[in-house]
Amino acid sequence: MEIFKEKVDYENPLLSLRVFRSERITDETIQWHYHREMEMLLVLAGNLDVYVDDEYYQLGAGDVALIGTSQLHRDRSIGLPLHYIVLQFDLEQFFDHSTMPYMRYFFEAKYPLSLANYIFSEHPEIKVQVANVIQEIYDEVTRKEAGYELAVNILIKKILLLLLRNDARKVLAEREDFDRVRMKPVLDYVEARLTDRIQVDEVCKLANMSYYYFVKFFKKSVGLSFTEYVNYRKIKWAERILLTKDLSISEVGEQIGMPNMAHFYKMFKKYNNCSPKEFQKRMLLWKQA
Repeated sequence: MEIFKEKVDYENPLLSLRVFRSERITDETIQWHYHREMEMLLVLAGNLDVYVDDEYYQLGAGDVALIGTSQLHRDRSIGLPLHYIVLQFDLEQFFDHSTMPYMRYFFEAKYPLSLANYIFSEHPEIKVQVANVIQEIYDEVTRKEAGYELAVNILIKKILLLLLRNDARKVLAEREDFDRVRMKPVLDYVEARLTDRIQVDEVCKLANMSYYYFVKFFKKSVGLSFTEYVNYRKIKWAERILLTKDLSISEVGEQIGMPNMAHFYKMFKKYNNCSPKEFQKRMLLWKQA
């Protein structure tokens, strides 16, 4: 079985998302592949067979399918001309400080995210709502009216909320309000000290937990390790500085508490697939387009 990793290119560097409308007028099979982005398919007309790991879905007009991050999948179109919308987005980029604790629900710690597709078959009204949102996202990105990035961000969160609130089988993680409340002081502490080198020992005291218990509890509650979370928030801040202030790359690294340039470049590339300087150039070119 031949498998390939698909690289998803984003049109707008500020939106970690790709959405496009496609059509097929002949029978076609797309081979097994995967990508780090979550994917949603909306069939507008025709029929599409979708295979995700060992699952199989037959989609017709109005049907929606969900494919989790890095899940192996392929599809096959047979018969009538097929028209459909593909939505791919980097989940991490759509969570901020206040919503970060919900990220763990969608990172497949317990079950593959595609198992949540049952929601669309058992709740036709939810399928219609999600289909409408996907169409709205496509329309926003196509028209590019003022503030469309804000609109898309809201619409992605609406999809996640619809999935979370209608998951009767608890394929997504159980809601644990106590965990989130207990972690809030830690997340606030990190946010207030992004210029510093934050040590795990410091937040262990704040959370009143041992080191061993804290690292396990944080990963379970947030979905990222504590170190990953700190690096993620620092890089998000670095992006903002790069776009709003006239500073050198080394000065940006200093401001976010990553004075080691090798480490800063490594972390920045992890979340943006490019260097800080390339990120600035992309944004400049995009604004001029």
